[in-house]
Amino acid sequence: MQIRPPAGFRGAFRADDDARAVYSEAAGIGRILPVAVAVPDDANDVAALLEWGLTNAVAIIPRGSGSSMSGGAIGDGVVMDLSRMRRIGDPDVEGRRIRAETGVLRGEVQRLAASVNLRFAVDPSSGEFCTIGGMAATNAAGPHSLRYGSMRPWVLALDCVFADGSRGTIRRGSPAPQEIAPVHRFVRDVQPALLGSGRPSHPDVCKDSSGYGLAAYAQSHELVDLLVGSEGTLAVFTAVEVALIPAAGASASLFVSFPSLDRAVEAAVASREAGVAACELLDRTFLTIAAEAGQPLPASPASEAVLLVEVEASDHAAAILEAERLRKVYLTLGADQALIAQGSSRESELWAFRHAASPAIARLNPALRSMQFIEDAAVPPRALAEYVRGVRAILVRNDTVGVIFGHAGDAHVHVNPLIDVSRVDWRERVDRILADVTALVARLDGTITGEHGDGRLRTPLLDQVWRTDELERFALLKRAFDPQNVLNPGVKISVPGQRALDLVKYDPRLSVHPNRAASALATVERERGYARYRLDLL
Repeated sequence: MQIRPPAGFRGAFRADDDARAVYSEAAGIGRILPVAVAVPDDANDVAALLEWGLTNAVAIIPRGSGSSMSGGAIGDGVVMDLSRMRRIGDPDVEGRRIRAETGVLRGEVQRLAASVNLRFAVDPSSGEFCTIGGMAATNAAGPHSLRYGSMRPWVLALDCVFADGSRGTIRRGSPAPQEIAPVHRFVRDVQPALLGSGRPSHPDVCKDSSGYGLAAYAQSHELVDLLVGSEGTLAVFTAVEVALIPAAGASASLFVSFPSLDRAVEAAVASREAGVAACELLDRTFLTIAAEAGQPLPASPASEAVLLVEVEASDHAAAILEAERLRKVYLTLGADQALIAQGSSRESELWAFRHAASPAIARLNPALRSMQFIEDAAVPPRALAEYVRGVRAILVRNDTVGVIFGHAGDAHVHVNPLIDVSRVDWRERVDRILADVTALVARLDGTITGEHGDGRLRTPLLDQVWRTDELERFALLKRAFDPQNVLNPGVKISVPGQRALDLVKYDPRLSVHPNRAASALATVERERGYARYRLDLL
């Protein structure tokens, strides 16, 4: 049956094989072929599409740049590409805020803020190509979350379209608009259960994008806090208003290497207590593979881990003074080397090592595929060393090389296993690694989702890290906002038969995409061109 766009829809709507294929993948490892692709021009188009989806029982999968890792931007319904909604207002200097439509890139928000000496504090490494709407949808974070936190507290207002096509603005500090039917159902049926929900699972982690923001809502009573991080399952965001802060006066960075992982973790905890702006861990696995990829770091061969640390201050002299103080602290904590990078070019060069991780891995060996399927766990800081050692042991048991790095100050670790898909047992190996790492995270009272969202990858695993009563509240919340399960089904709430790892786009047994779509997807992956409009690449 030929699928047709809803009446009055003015944006692009395509159901040809090329368009469907080019939206079947995102930055993660999954592949799901949608039935069609819709690219709304504005919020009216979004509302028309959601009404049409509800009437015809067709799932709608909201998507920004497609830079997400966990499979929340792909699905077998209609993928709704929001990246063309790109209007942005001028910064409100006095109010320290800015409003942008959902498809505006984080880097664009930051540059506009910087033009008036302000700053948008949430800074994922994908900032030059991720959208502000996607950041709100996943409760995104980044290196500076150590000081400034994840996306949730920075969102002041969300322009929303709900599953029935109704529209409204949910604003922090304002009453929930109960004239909107889904909001009314929430207040009537769900709110009392959430306010008395008690102590949440994994309360000692510093970052958590898993499940819904029940703990944040129980503290703030702000509906914004439930919607942020909901991954398009409760409402579709069409615009986001975020808070800004004054730009940093100056910064300085340190490269600190340690002969033991435990000493590095101890130093990371001390860094958090010292109020540093960022503290990133590069594990021995990262150092080894970076050297093999032709990007050696200035660490000794005996180094087990390296910390990259950034401090901020009112001026350059104060930043260097603080860096010198920390350098002495790290040496007393057992560092075998502590180097200070002075000047913006030296700092940029130092941090380029961290941001070059994925490209370096990809170039290392064409036979290996960097598969991010255990790449977002966060544990209580006291458990960080045990987690990293546990992941290393799991990779060794499964004869798999992997790269371990991440946000040490937040005890939030990214892992990139390198999988040889020519091996006949590669799929079983991946399944075992995922199961074992998930069990390790659960044992350590951690979360499997620190900043990238649950998506379709982690949603089937949520029962291992959340209590049954919490999962029941997740389902209650979903039913209030989306009783027909039209919005991104299979994300946050599992659907029958759902598996964490279904179709893996690197599986050599999968059918080949049409030529133009395959070329477009290869371009996006090779150039990290997630901000490029997919239909323009065909």
